[in-house]
Amino acid sequence: MTHLLLTATVTPSEQILSSLGKPGFFTAMAKDILGEAGLHFDELNKLRVLDPEVTQQTTELKEECKDFVDKIGQFQKIVGGLIELVDQLAKEAENEKMKAIGARNLLKSIAKQREAQQQQLQALIAEKKMQLERYRVEYEALCKVEAEQNEFIDQFIFQK
Repeated sequence: MTHLLLTATVTPSEQILSSLGKPGFFTAMAKDILGEAGLHFDELNKLRVLDPEVTQQTTELKEECKDFVDKIGQFQKIVGGLIELVDQLAKEAENEKMKAIGARNLLKSIAKQREAQQQQLQALIAEKKMQLERYRVEYEALCKVEAEQNEFIDQFIFQK
C-alpha cells in the first residue's frame, strides 16, 4: 500500500499570525479546511491524504493479515502432516488387508487340499477294502480247495 506524502511548509502568513500572539490559529484553521478537503496532518505535521486514524487502522489490519497468513501457513503444515499420516495409515491398513486376504485364501487352499487328500484317502480305503474282500474271497476259496485236497488225501490214504 502506498501513501501519498505531502509536506507542508510554514508560510510567511503563518509566521506573521503566530508572531501577532495567536499561535496555532492559522494551523488549526488550515487543518479544518484541509480536513474538509480530505487532507490531514500526521504526528510529524506532514500532510497526508488519509486520516492518521485510518492509516493506523490500515497498518494494524496489515499486521493482523500477516499474522493470519502466518497462522494459515502453520495450519496448512499441520494439515499436510495429518494428511501424510492418514495416507500412511491407509497404506498400512491396505497392506494388512492384503495380508488378511492372502491368509484367508491360503486357508481356503489348505482346506481344499485337505478335502482332496481326504477324498484320495477315502478312495484308497475303498480300494483296499475291495482288495481285502477279494483276498478274503480268494482265501475262502483256497481254504475250500485245501479242505477238498486234504479230504482227497485222507481218502487216498485210507483206501490204501
